[in-house]
Amino acid sequence: MIGKLADRFSGFINNRWLVFVAAMWIQSCAGIGYLFGSISPVIKSSLNYNQRQLASLGVAKDLGGSVGFLAGSLSEILPLWGALLVGALQNLVGYGWVWLVVTGRAPVLPLWAMCILIFIGNNGETYINTAALVSCVQNFPKSRGPVVGILKGFAGLNGAILTQIYTMIHSPDHASLIFMVAVGPAMVVIALMFIVRPVGGNRQVRPSDGTSFTFVYNVFCLLLAVYLMGVMLLEDLVDLSRIVVVIFTIVLFVLLLIPVVIPVSLSFFLDPRGPAEEPLLPEPPKQEPGKSGQETPELIFSEVEDEKPKEVDLLPASERQKRIAQLQAKLFQAAAEGAVRVKRRRGPHRGEDFTLMQALIKADFWLIFFSLLLGSGSGLTVIDNLGQMSQSLGYDNTHIFVSMMSIWNFLGRVGGGYFSEIIVRDYAYPRPVAMAIAQLVMAVGHVFFAFGWPGAMYIGTLLIGLGYGAHWAIVPAAASELFGLKKFGALYNFLTLANPAGSLVFSGLIASSIYDREAERQAHGNNYHIHNGGSFFSGMLVLNEPSKCEGSICYFLTSMIMSGFCVVAVVLSMILVHRTKIVYANLYGKSRS
Repeated sequence: MIGKLADRFSGFINNRWLVFVAAMWIQSCAGIGYLFGSISPVIKSSLNYNQRQLASLGVAKDLGGSVGFLAGSLSEILPLWGALLVGALQNLVGYGWVWLVVTGRAPVLPLWAMCILIFIGNNGETYINTAALVSCVQNFPKSRGPVVGILKGFAGLNGAILTQIYTMIHSPDHASLIFMVAVGPAMVVIALMFIVRPVGGNRQVRPSDGTSFTFVYNVFCLLLAVYLMGVMLLEDLVDLSRIVVVIFTIVLFVLLLIPVVIPVSLSFFLDPRGPAEEPLLPEPPKQEPGKSGQETPELIFSEVEDEKPKEVDLLPASERQKRIAQLQAKLFQAAAEGAVRVKRRRGPHRGEDFTLMQALIKADFWLIFFSLLLGSGSGLTVIDNLGQMSQSLGYDNTHIFVSMMSIWNFLGRVGGGYFSEIIVRDYAYPRPVAMAIAQLVMAVGHVFFAFGWPGAMYIGTLLIGLGYGAHWAIVPAAASELFGLKKFGALYNFLTLANPAGSLVFSGLIASSIYDREAERQAHGNNYHIHNGGSFFSGMLVLNEPSKCEGSICYFLTSMIMSGFCVVAVVLSMILVHRTKIVYANLYGKSRS
């Protein structure tokens, strides 16, 4: 009995779903960058920054969260717990020092030094993201869309979770949120870092996987999002007592623990089957000594692409596969008889394993990058400026919009992974078409922000959050399909550079310049009235205050520019869809037939 229990406990510790659940918990603490809209007002007021200086911190934050070359490289050298530990320490040191400066416990640093601290703190999440994604994509190679969508979704949910904990603490010191950002994620990551790793038997295809993913999607994710949204709206509209807020937060923690039911039930209550009894995924062909990795079977594929009539692509999946197989057989026979000289192409084909350098010379890779830059970059501009946008439209409580953005971001990531998986599995259609839809939704959201209609903040937050979040479920899955899993960490971390690149141009140059120009114009108008009806000293006080803009005019031009960029991103995504139709037909068409 004890031996059987020990075996079950060992199976629980090595269960793929326990790794996935632990990765979900870690990711729920990893998206600290999405709280910048909540902590930026206190940084701005404490250090007397203008909007351009604050935007510089935002760009440093985005760079830190996206420059993951070192994280990608170390994840291939260090054990994954080592990468997680590095990320936790960077988060603690970077944001901890910022908290010390803002609260006056450490001397005030120049702007460039504050940018470095923000960069270090937010760069920690690249290690956490890489470790979680690499381990879980390897553990669930046939469920990339759901895995990436759920994990990236929880990274986006971080803002709502920490805001709820901050509301429970009810600290009058707004800088205490920065302290939570520094300490909370580091504690969770260190506690769980030995669980998140690739586990044995990761090539098994289990019948329970479909049911488990359905539970996580339909029960857990939706329930958690609805609960958080309800709590946030209730706290914003009704003056709740401290006890009620504490109860709401405890229920939130209970909800976060629900997914552990899956590995517990699989390990202790269901009859576990050993890895040898599970159906295996196809074993990748092993390279024989002295032979190059691209031998005749792979090379014949390129010949098929050249020899295949164009009308074959228009046939139904089953007929298309049959015609391609017939053509392949003829080419194999002709090559064996010497009648056809098989052309040797340099590098892998789309759908095979690429190195980063091989991917960088492919047009498809750059289409993904620039589409992501325009789409997610414009969304990140809204996220970074959400505090100032809501204040300019007359809202005092900016935390509610940061929390709502976090929840919609979460649902966008989860939904983006789920619906893009339906597109590729059921229709064998390119996954980037889902990204084009998300970018179209964002274009409409920016228009709502531009005009500042009644309720525009709520609708704009909904549309931008869903669209932005969907990018981070679709892009990693599409990159792994087109460029392989072998160097996924390096490929993913390069693509994330699109985020700070977009933020640098859109937020650091466009949004901040337009905001400060309008704030200066409004300040000059106010000073005119002061000099005509107030004292000289009161006018000097106004000039020394941080720049502040009021009205929808503050972000009108910026939002319209962002909307235009999203439309361009849609065009780039559809070009990618056209170019990759045959790849997805080969990847998923066979499973449909």
